[in-house]
Amino acid sequence: MSELRKDPLTNRWVIISEDRAKRPMNYVEEERIEELYCPFDYGNENSTPNELLSFRSPDSKANESGWWVRVVPNKFSALKENIILDKSPYGIYDRVSGFGYHEVIIETPEHNTNVSHFSLKQMEEVFWAYLKRFNSLKEDKRIKYIQIFKNYGKKAGASLVHPHSQLIATSIVPVNLIDEIEGAKKYFNFKNRCVFCDIVKYEEEVNERIIFKSENFIVFEPYASRFPYETWIMPRFHSHDFGELEKNEDIVKELAEVSKNFYSRFFKVLNNPPYNMLIHTAPFGEDCSKEYHWHIEIIPRITNIAGFEWGTGFYINSVSPEKAADELKKEEPFL
Repeated sequence: MSELRKDPLTNRWVIISEDRAKRPMNYVEEERIEELYCPFDYGNENSTPNELLSFRSPDSKANESGWWVRVVPNKFSALKENIILDKSPYGIYDRVSGFGYHEVIIETPEHNTNVSHFSLKQMEEVFWAYLKRFNSLKEDKRIKYIQIFKNYGKKAGASLVHPHSQLIATSIVPVNLIDEIEGAKKYFNFKNRCVFCDIVKYEEEVNERIIFKSENFIVFEPYASRFPYETWIMPRFHSHDFGELEKNEDIVKELAEVSKNFYSRFFKVLNNPPYNMLIHTAPFGEDCSKEYHWHIEIIPRITNIAGFEWGTGFYINSVSPEKAADELKKEEPFL
């Protein structure tokens, strides 16, 4: 089977070519990140900048042991909060000073583990850390977008084994988000409906790419998946702002349950794969509350982006989303 599929959001084309498929275990190469010392380990709190947030025992002190989730500034930050935001031309080019925030969410004191082994409570606490830092930084009116992401495995860009994710807050809206928002607005202007809500509704009708769903979330393989086993977690209710979840403890707990369910399948089917996790949400100050819909993207890094992809913007996916969904659906989660 080989066919071209168009993403209804970005209008990007993807080639689904199962003739190029390999068994999943052939994708995954055993990789090691060599570490002599881990600054995120319990007892090494003085190796990081002072914590911005922590969930810890009431009898413990900040920047000492006793925590189970900890957020610190990235010691090697891409952007700096103490820089004056300045936009200035450089000949025909545009440039902006490197103002912003770059933080690390240390997800657990345990070194040799991954999210599929987190307790439900631990998973929930990680989401609470995301939300509290997201909404805190949102108060800085210079910030236009906050990207929460996770790199797991060397191939996905991780430099440390210890489970952690990151947050970068920027004064500029990234082009990927602009593309999504423009696509969503065009769809809304033409049909007077949210494209994300329509995707949820249609995927539930055909039930070909859904892995599972809960009362408020759907976990599915996108129709025009760019990568094998690319998975989205999306609210079944309309919501443009990830930060709004902080108002509803039950929804946060449900998202943690859904995430744990998915990751337990994902790690078993793909044998501990490198992956990136991205939370896409509406930028600040952008009027897209009717058109946009926050969501989580999980992208396994089990194939390479090569010349054709770089040259054309097309992607070649060797595992159809229908097949990927079927494999993940059949796997029993361990909760």
